[in-house]
Amino acid sequence: MKAVINNEYGAPDALYVSEIDKPVVNEEELLIKVHYTTVTTVDTTFRKGDSFFARLFTGVFKPKKNVLGGEFSGVVEHAGSSVTNFRKGDKVWGGAPDGFGAYAEYIKVNRREAVSLIPDGVSFDQAAALYGALTALPFLRDEGKIEKGMQVLINGASGSIGSFAVQLAKFYNCEVTALCSPRNFELVKSLGADYAFDYSSPGVSGQLKKYDIIFDAVGKTSFNKTKRYLKKNGRYLTTVITPAILLQKLYTRFIGSKKAIIAFTGLRSEKEKLRDMGFVNKLISIGKLKPLIDREYGINQIRAAHGYVDKGHKRGNVLIKVN
Repeated sequence: MKAVINNEYGAPDALYVSEIDKPVVNEEELLIKVHYTTVTTVDTTFRKGDSFFARLFTGVFKPKKNVLGGEFSGVVEHAGSSVTNFRKGDKVWGGAPDGFGAYAEYIKVNRREAVSLIPDGVSFDQAAALYGALTALPFLRDEGKIEKGMQVLINGASGSIGSFAVQLAKFYNCEVTALCSPRNFELVKSLGADYAFDYSSPGVSGQLKKYDIIFDAVGKTSFNKTKRYLKKNGRYLTTVITPAILLQKLYTRFIGSKKAIIAFTGLRSEKEKLRDMGFVNKLISIGKLKPLIDREYGINQIRAAHGYVDKGHKRGNVLIKVN
């Protein structure tokens, strides 16, 4: 089968397309023909290897797993004899085991892993773009303790995770302020943002007020820079691990009313992920949530796709059409 290979850390040209063996599944596993996968900032971070924390997970000197891709949509090609929740021909979306393996024509997953049927009326490209909601949801609901009437600030509101965060915060009946580039103001307002401000403007500090939750969906700011905008008992949430946020999480756990929080949503149990996938499916079905797609590339354009995401200006999701 065709797959994108990443044998060394580096720029997008470290990626290349090659033929590898199709996965062999056992009685507990599904073989899924991948229709779409995504290029996320996690993928580009793993490819570059310029994060010490990432290398602890992916390999200190070179990648331990050489097929990237953490999200997919596709069709069940084969279901093992012990699989009762899926059958051949089912249309599914989900996360790749340990966040690797979706940059390929086929992927195998255990029947208990985070895979769900695609809701009626949702296309394969839309389904592949849903997985970011599984980061935004637990951050806001579980770590942010979001409640009706809260004031929520989202940095990176036009990205794959941030765009879901805007919609989820509105679902919980909160007032939402979005930080993004001016070209995305109308976009984030169409998703439900009440206010939109330019994150790069020198005057943005004068436009902000106090918030119950500040969710940095792109990891471009910090607790120290934003804590003055938090209400008493407010929470700063970030998706990006740094030494600073680890220390801040530790000391704010015991000192002060404002909290700094980093969560490892990818390490949650499969049971928790499956529960949230059901919730996301429901919101999609009733029109309360929709994935945002920026652009689509073919698998042979993987370097161009990574190069685009590296620029840091994507709007929603960048897709790779595999089959």
